[in-house]
Amino acid sequence: MTTLFLATRNAHKAGEIHAILGSGFKLLTLTDFPAAPTVVEDAATFAGNATKKAVELARWLPRQFPGPQMPDTRPDFVLADDSGLEVDVLNGAPGVHSARFAAVDSSKSGNTADADNNIKLLRLLKDVPPEKRTARFHCVIALTPMLTETTESASPVCYGDEFEMQTKLFDGVCEGRILFAPRGQNGFGYDPLFVPVGFEQTFAELGNDVKNKLSHRAQALAKLKQQLDATAGKRLV
Repeated sequence: MTTLFLATRNAHKAGEIHAILGSGFKLLTLTDFPAAPTVVEDAATFAGNATKKAVELARWLPRQFPGPQMPDTRPDFVLADDSGLEVDVLNGAPGVHSARFAAVDSSKSGNTADADNNIKLLRLLKDVPPEKRTARFHCVIALTPMLTETTESASPVCYGDEFEMQTKLFDGVCEGRILFAPRGQNGFGYDPLFVPVGFEQTFAELGNDVKNKLSHRAQALAKLKQQLDATAGKRLV
């Protein structure tokens, strides 16, 4: 069984990943590693943030094993994702700032409450007609192997080390539109405002069974699972 270390403390996200990948994978999260460093997500792209999280944690983890406070199973890979909502009329915003949208250009810092983010989005789209409220959820997942030895790059041209060079990226996009008011009680983030193409219900109304088949994260995870199944738990090449 392949063991993945998810770079998240978000129980909703971890549950979604578990439901999509299935029982063939054992999942650990940052909750299992309370001493894990906090990675600042300051890259300009989803791929940049996902890679930074996966690589930094993959560098940190090998030094922790064996250890009295460590889980029994050593992870095979670190999985980190960055995802968000891209609204066309807002030139792709909130984008990489999706989780802290209400904090951008304000006195707040760090991630902000889903309700606050949704309120800001609706305020910015207040006068935008339905046909121009197109948007998409975009997810990029980085998968970094747990190496037993680190070999820093000796090339002055190449900044990346062995961890970064062996990191694989998987992306997924789900197109849709933004409503004028939230609907539904399930999901999280912008789910109550987002209606995927081909449906009349929001992600928060459709429920996890449907969402986990068509979401941006589901698409990226399907590609990742195909890669892991093909390598049968061996190091990606």
